Amino acid sequence: MKAKQIMTQNVATIRGSATVAEAVKLMRLKELRALIVEPRHSGDAYGIVTETDIVGKVVAYGKDPETMHVYEVMSKPCIVVNPDLDVEYVARLFANTGVWRAPVIQGELLGIISVTDIITKGDFVEKPKLKFVQKELHKAISNARSVAANYGADSKRAEEAWDLVDELEAEAGYYGAPKPEKKARQLFSEGREYVTVG
Repeated sequence: MKAKQIMTQNVATIRGSATVAEAVKLMRLKELRALIVEPRHSGDAYGIVTETDIVGKVVAYGKDPETMHVYEVMSKPCIVVNPDLDVEYVARLFANTGVWRAPVIQGELLGIISVTDIITKGDFVEKPKLKFVQKELHKAISNARSVAANYGADSKRAEEAWDLVDELEAEAGYYGAPKPEKKARQLFSEGREYVTVG
């Protein structure tokens, strides 16, 4: 699944110069947890102001939301997501950065994606990434064998095909597949079959 398939298209934007009180009113009105802060000009970055920003930087310190501005509490530039990015990479990006939501941008603002979108709309339960990678690995091994048989085991095409197999083996390991004693390329050169568990 891609980010664009699960993102929320109902996105509200606000200016950085708006007050925090205006941001809160807009969040309440639209029932949103974050607002995207509009760039000031074409070369400027997008920003984001979240409920956590407001609670942690305004409410917690008893500051006046009528006098504080969005630019004082927002994150800018904010992490953005490409609409064609696979959901598991969005999840990994969130996990690595501690971010819980990000705008989906490709030239223009298309939507926003959050951890809630991943949990409620993602297909990771029905289609775990490991099973997908293992299927791709089997196809890649079959293709590499075929290329080696047709063009020679030492041909550039065979090397490229086996390189893809190596990448997929590493990715499968990342997702929890048991590490094989020998790589598929090595087993092929020894004339043996590659077997995966799972």
